Amino acid sequence: MEKVWYPLTQEAMKAEDILDPVEIRNELETGIGFRRIDGVSEKTLDDKPREWFLSLANRIGTTVSQSADGEMVLSIRNEAYGKKDDRTRGPNTNRKLGFHTDRCDVIGFLCLQPARTGGENHIVSSIQVEEIIRSEKPELHKALCRPFPYKRHVVDKANDLPYCEQPIFSWKDGQFACSYLRVLIDRADLADDCPNLSTTQRAAIDFLDEVCERESMQFRFTLKRGEIVFLNNWTTLHRRTAFEDFEEKEKRRHLLRVWLAVPNSRPLDESFRANFGATEGGAIRGGMKPL
Repeated sequence: MEKVWYPLTQEAMKAEDILDPVEIRNELETGIGFRRIDGVSEKTLDDKPREWFLSLANRIGTTVSQSADGEMVLSIRNEAYGKKDDRTRGPNTNRKLGFHTDRCDVIGFLCLQPARTGGENHIVSSIQVEEIIRSEKPELHKALCRPFPYKRHVVDKANDLPYCEQPIFSWKDGQFACSYLRVLIDRADLADDCPNLSTTQRAAIDFLDEVCERESMQFRFTLKRGEIVFLNNWTTLHRRTAFEDFEEKEKRRHLLRVWLAVPNSRPLDESFRANFGATEGGAIRGGMKPL
């Protein structure tokens, strides 16, 4: 995957001064699926970065809730809640995350403070991953095109469904989509109120992870202060490596995250309706229902 930069001026203070939202949306949907933006001014980062980032995001699409509290901008930092705490989710730990997608069309991050060490971002093209698996392991590819159970997330408290079922690879009207969050698949496999995985299904997601681990597949970078990245969740998978923070609280790794529904999104297989709320292209979909 080639490096993509969209330079900004240091004087740019308002979202409307920075980019053409149509260009960004098109790059995400029909290009390589991600866009990096550099150069957000120190004044913006010091004053009201949350409000600024929300304004920027809402020019590209429609922000959707990321929690039962209705949070449109989520702070990504190590909260050290503990493994058994219901508030714990991957973004608020410092551990390495697996390759995954989020429950939205587009995800965006603004870096307020990088970690002391680590926290490197990795992106792979799910289109390329699908092609490799189809070529190398066609029997496992077939399994990935069938529904997998997803356990309801512990923080998705307004969701009445104990689980949903959706494929990892799917097509609608000739357009590809990949959706994958292994942690919820594994939780479903262990839960009494969810279907168990077959041997073939386990082998399929193991091989998917193996393909994503191939370094030749990965685009790697570390977000620096004032840098933004937007990702198309249907055509890319992403993760970040483990990190260590500074001792001083004000220097600890801190990102802001948005989830977006975008007006040029692709149509989805009907099986995604339960989890995303809508499957039509361009619909406002995804996110978590607030309580």
